[in-house]
Amino acid sequence: MTPEELSLAIRSVLEKLVSQGTIAVELPEEIRVERPKSREHGDWATNIALQLGKKAGMNPRAFAELVQGELTNVDGVDSVEIAGPGFLNIRLAAGAAGELAKTILEAGDAYGTGETLKGQRINLEFVSANPTGPIHLGGTRWAAVGDSLARMLSAQGADVTREYYFNDHGNQIDRFARSLLASAKGEPAPEDGYGGQYIHDIAAAVTEQMPNILEAEDPQEEFRARGVELMFGEIRKSLHEFGVDFDVYFHENSLFEEGAVEKALEELKGSEKLYFNDGAWWLRSTEFGDDKDRVVIKSDGNAAYIGGDIAYARNKFERGFTTSIYMLGADHHGYVARLKAAAAALGYNPDGIEVLIGQMVNLVKDGTPVRMSKRAGNVVTLEDLVEIVGVDAARYSLSRYSTDSNIDIDLDLLQQQTNENPVFYVQYAHARSRQAARNAEAAGVKREELDATQLNTEHDNDLLAALAQYPAVVAAAADFREPHRVARYLESLAGTYHRWYGNSRIAPLAGEEITSQNEARLWLNDATAQVLKSGLFLLGVSAPERM
Repeated sequence: MTPEELSLAIRSVLEKLVSQGTIAVELPEEIRVERPKSREHGDWATNIALQLGKKAGMNPRAFAELVQGELTNVDGVDSVEIAGPGFLNIRLAAGAAGELAKTILEAGDAYGTGETLKGQRINLEFVSANPTGPIHLGGTRWAAVGDSLARMLSAQGADVTREYYFNDHGNQIDRFARSLLASAKGEPAPEDGYGGQYIHDIAAAVTEQMPNILEAEDPQEEFRARGVELMFGEIRKSLHEFGVDFDVYFHENSLFEEGAVEKALEELKGSEKLYFNDGAWWLRSTEFGDDKDRVVIKSDGNAAYIGGDIAYARNKFERGFTTSIYMLGADHHGYVARLKAAAAALGYNPDGIEVLIGQMVNLVKDGTPVRMSKRAGNVVTLEDLVEIVGVDAARYSLSRYSTDSNIDIDLDLLQQQTNENPVFYVQYAHARSRQAARNAEAAGVKREELDATQLNTEHDNDLLAALAQYPAVVAAAADFREPHRVARYLESLAGTYHRWYGNSRIAPLAGEEITSQNEARLWLNDATAQVLKSGLFLLGVSAPERM
């Protein structure tokens, strides 16, 4: 019996009591069950009597006694005890707990998926690095976290569109073009330009495409158009090799070329969220937590930088997305209030805008920060990290922390094949489970009928309990937009599995007969492998068969 099945069983009991007129209370959407702090208190616990008792005009403990009387008769429930002011501690029958192994294997990749976000259309915009250089570590973090979050949102039934906002409008593109032109001429980079070997590489590639480019009518414009295309091609290639692809590449410049910015701002002038002062039009962003109102139309009549953001937000709403999630860098805190204010001014629900802010990433090697790239010069790039530790270690290490925390990536640790290396620890658990299955097969152990009562040791129960938590972890990771919950869960599951493996024999010793316990443990071993594989997939990390 999974926690979800137990939750439904409790709901059925409550619905029966309501229909009988025994209690009169409105039931919550979700009946939560959790692991008790001490396993001596049972397999699962719920505080539903504390939640509903007073609302039903009853003492919570008396309410709990009503639930106890009905829940004890549910198949798979061994006993129900009342603790303290009304907690219900539930112990499952031995077979009911063990049946989870079969449930997981029958569900396969679907175990852990749900429908909590069914019907939601979510636009998830992440990375969106300027096409003026390789992706730095901040963008790399968003690539790992964003793609993992997209997988988790999809696993809960959401219709997710991965989107890359292609910043091809503004001063940074002009600086990039001037830097390429200077390189082609053999001149030093402009004072406000870009440096690094990649500039020389792109300039050389553009010149190879157009050998007479310096004689063109407007060489800088040629370098801008061709250079941006080449740079963005490299960015897309790097992301693809990192396991990240996008459904939509949205060009910022299109908002200006098609008049979307001008149209949105003209309409906003009639909104109460916009006001005229000192010759400029201001957005009342302080109403949404901003430290000051923001100019959207400058005194010269031109749109401020936020104009593009407003038109882009409107475009997303017009495309029918119920939620637009922006994943932005640490220097974009002010955008939360601005984007919500823009949505409200446009007549949309500001709650349809969500902004996740990612903090800094530091690389450490030999105890010393790594700050320089072979190619980019002043920043460390996605390619640098992957070259040192590989895609799996890079993605896992960047996804296992909350995005609102700064992280230090220890390159030495990620190259070690030891239990201290978290990605190795989890991947090795999967590889070990597959080797155990191969050994069992060689010994003649098969997964045919499952006698779940044979999974009755303390280590069996611990592993079953850990596996039962997986669907709730994925649902919470999607709901709270926190992929690191899955990574941390996998590390805990791997530890529980390693302990189980050391105390549970699957294949019999030479000369011993195969028992139903050997077979039951093979079921549990393979169920663990399935969950480890599914969890690693959500993080975009491989599940090796051998290590």
